[in-house]
Amino acid sequence: MKGSTATAEGADAALISRSLQEPDAFAEIFDRYAPALHRFAARRLGDEAADDVVSETFLNAFQHRRRYNAEYGTARPWLYGIATNVIRRRRRTEVSHYQASLRDGARPLPSGLVEDGVTTLAVNRPLVSAIAGLKAGDRDVLLLVAWAEFTYEETAAALSIPVGTVRSRLNRARTQVREALEANHG
Repeated sequence: MKGSTATAEGADAALISRSLQEPDAFAEIFDRYAPALHRFAARRLGDEAADDVVSETFLNAFQHRRRYNAEYGTARPWLYGIATNVIRRRRRTEVSHYQASLRDGARPLPSGLVEDGVTTLAVNRPLVSAIAGLKAGDRDVLLLVAWAEFTYEETAAALSIPVGTVRSRLNRARTQVREALEANHG
């Protein structure tokens, strides 16, 4: 995704600006980012809720496109920020999704939750539990960095927080996950 981000640099701002006069131009933004946003939402809430998250994200983005800061260049952090807020409003669904994965060994775990090829619940259960136990802000930062491969700066832009806050939340989240995993194996 990072390679396509470079090619999207000025193009996103231009498309969003053009969409103010030609609303159909916004469809290209959707085409460019919807698949990755869907994967991100599915990892957090499951496939069933991901469609709704993507729809709500793009509806919100379209309705508020006049507020888009063209200095961002790429719309990626802006869209993931909106999606993260949509997911946060569905926090109970997210935590329930993780808890259901923990309770039901037959239930498939969210795709991509751990490295490909590592699929046993014995490995996934502690990780899912650790992620579910994080504060929402810490989880948002960790998952944007880990799953969406955002830089600290992109994460800060997406969540409208300072880069220093991204660093501290990420450090805290990594520490808590590591400690939870070590406690589980100890």
